Amino acid sequence: MERECTAAVELRGIDFAYEQEQAVLREINLHVDRGEWVAIVGESGCGKSTLVRLLNALLTPQAGQVLLFGEELTVHNAPLLRSRIGMVFQNPDNQFIGESVEEDIAFGLEGLCLERGEMERRIASYAQLLDITSLLHKHPGELSGGQKQRCAVAACLAMEPEIVVFDESTSMQDERSRRELLDMMDHMRRQGKYTIFSVTHDADEMLAADRILALKDGRVRGDRSPAAFFADEALLRDCGITLPFRLKLEQELNLLGIATEDVAGGAARKRKHPSNHATAERGQRT
Repeated sequence: MERECTAAVELRGIDFAYEQEQAVLREINLHVDRGEWVAIVGESGCGKSTLVRLLNALLTPQAGQVLLFGEELTVHNAPLLRSRIGMVFQNPDNQFIGESVEEDIAFGLEGLCLERGEMERRIASYAQLLDITSLLHKHPGELSGGQKQRCAVAACLAMEPEIVVFDESTSMQDERSRRELLDMMDHMRRQGKYTIFSVTHDADEMLAADRILALKDGRVRGDRSPAAFFADEALLRDCGITLPFRLKLEQELNLLGIATEDVAGGAARKRKHPSNHATAERGQRT
């Protein structure tokens, strides 16, 4: 019996350019195991959003291979493989199509050709999971920003994708909504059935991930654990990221001889994720 591929995503020698003479991504190589959470970071224009659009076949590379679950992505199998990927955008208004939240969730499920009973089961199940049952019959325009984002996530998860991409999904949220979304993403990671990519500038989101993939000028500048990433001052500068206040405080206290728990390292240890050993090895290599 053939062994199932453990990789959710592999990128091999990926080059991409919107215009022939201006490369956006160059020589991108990446291996992500099933169940990992990878935060993609870097300054604006470094290629973050382009990279995730290559993952779900919205774009096609000029060179290299994109493999999903061990199968190379082509124009022929793109629709089938794309159905295994869900995407949550920065602005949830860009995802709404229906006249009600329930109709919007159902729209995606109809594309999967599910029976009515299964559609109703999924709508009820994921509405309960995201605490939006009371919102199902509301028009999206009636909802707050946080409610819209939860509804957008419910519509995505109801399709039961194996890979979920969050493209700057916390950037437009207030603090409470941002925290709720991060908690939900962490819950998804702990379930172990989702592979998560999150394009982000949010330090808390980076600290929650298993790995941080840093891009600079279209190339991979670093692939590190959160602890290794935030310990590298040059890498932080290249990515335009400021050290979070609590990590600054921890450094100051350590300089004063006051012992503290390493925040990034502690978060990684608490997860006990099966791929943590591989993550640590990648951090040492880059």
